[in-house]
Amino acid sequence: MTNFASRVLVAAVGLPLVLGMLWLGGWWLFTLVAIASVVGVHEFVTTARPMRPLGAAIYGGVLLALFGAERGGLVWLLAGFLATFVLGFVLHALSSTRAPTTAAIGSTILGSAWIGLGLGFVLLLREMQDKGRLIAFAVVLTVFAADTFAYFTGRYLGRHRLAPRLSPKKTWEGLMGGAAAGVFVAFIALYEKRHEYLSVWQAIVLGLVVVVAAVLGDLFESALKRDLEVKDTGRLLGGHGGVLDRVDALLFAAPAAFFLVVAYGFH
Repeated sequence: MTNFASRVLVAAVGLPLVLGMLWLGGWWLFTLVAIASVVGVHEFVTTARPMRPLGAAIYGGVLLALFGAERGGLVWLLAGFLATFVLGFVLHALSSTRAPTTAAIGSTILGSAWIGLGLGFVLLLREMQDKGRLIAFAVVLTVFAADTFAYFTGRYLGRHRLAPRLSPKKTWEGLMGGAAAGVFVAFIALYEKRHEYLSVWQAIVLGLVVVVAAVLGDLFESALKRDLEVKDTGRLLGGHGGVLDRVDALLFAAPAAFFLVVAYGFH
């Protein structure tokens, strides 16, 4: 199977699954997010092995953060994540391998924050009292549309490199194509509720913020992979790489969308 065909197959299976769990919400979505986080942590620990991250502390911190988000909201999401500091220090103190404390605990906290908080905000979006299902759908579809159109626009029309040092294949043309698609999807997804939820201008701004955050999330992962000298974080999703390669944009976009919607006065 070609790289392109595997990308199409994964998207055709994965997107309906994710949207279905978003529709159901609750423990259904939590289960999907928890599974993705476990795989993501495994990919991170494997990829960042030179930094000696403490895998058990990342698993513990991420799962506690997700459980806190599901049961108690934002405060308990942060409380669960902060447990990573304690777990990391204790495990490092008991470890037989003496990796530098700064590198080991620093990479541990990075992994927990990146994965646990990023996916935790997906749960918080879905649990918003004001149209949680709608806003979660809008954000996920916006990220998917922006990523898809950026890929095709960049592949066929891309000429000017966006960030050649971090990700040589990304282009300004791809960014513009993805941004247009993302803003359009956010506008369409939220248009019917424009008189009782987000207005037209708020939906457009949300689309722009999600697109920018998604691009930054993608570039952030590219920077980590370049620093660690790997092409992909895994092979589980074929042409998409690993789970982290697939959700990197969402890990930045979900928190950005959450705080913007809260700033609009909805929560």
